[in-house]
Amino acid sequence: MEPRRENQEKHVYATVKRVLDVFFSFLLLFFLALPMLLIWFSVRISSRGEGIFKQARIGKNGKSFVCYKFRTMYKDAPSNTPSSDFASVEKYVTPIGRILRRTSLDELPQLFNVLKGDMSLVGPRPLIFEETEMHRMRKEAGIYSIRPGLTGLSQINGRDSITDERKAELDRAYLEAFGFIQDVKIIGKTVTGVISGDGIAKGKQK
Repeated sequence: MEPRRENQEKHVYATVKRVLDVFFSFLLLFFLALPMLLIWFSVRISSRGEGIFKQARIGKNGKSFVCYKFRTMYKDAPSNTPSSDFASVEKYVTPIGRILRRTSLDELPQLFNVLKGDMSLVGPRPLIFEETEMHRMRKEAGIYSIRPGLTGLSQINGRDSITDERKAELDRAYLEAFGFIQDVKIIGKTVTGVISGDGIAKGKQK
C-alpha cells in the first residue's frame, strides 16, 4: 500500500476509533456503575485513603493528564514509582488491592479517561513522567501521535514481565499496524489474559 494512502486510512480510523471509544466507554460505565461503586466503597472502608488513586501520566502529543485507578496500595506507599520497580511491592498493596490487581479491576476508572478523550480503549499504556528512558524511546518512535490505551500490545505480550525495550518495540508495532482489526484482536486477547492473570508482575523483575 502507498504510504500516502496508508496514512489517510490511519487518519480516518483515528476518527472512527474516537467515536467507538466514546460509545463503548459510556456503555461500559452504564452497566458497570454499580460494581464500580461497590469496589470504591470497599477500597474506602478497607484502608485509609481515597477510593480513587489519581496520577499524572503522559498522553497524546506528550501532554499531561490525570489518570484514574482504584487505589490498591496503602496511603504511605511511594508515589510516582512504577510498581514493577519496587523491591517488594507486596508490603504496600492492600488485601483488596491484590484482588483488584490480579483481575485488573483497578483499571476500570480509566473508562472516564477514555470518555474524556485522555485515553483510548486500545493503545500504548500511559507512562508516568519518571519513566524517562521509556519516554525517550516513545518520543523517537512517534508514539505520542496517538492516545494511550486502557489495554495494548504490551498488556497481551507479557505486561510487567517484559523489558522496556520490548515494550517500545510493541508500541512501534502497534503504531505501524494501526487499525480496527488489530484493536479487536487486542481486546479479545486482553479478556483471556485478565481471566488467566498472565504477565502480572508483583515487584521488581530480576
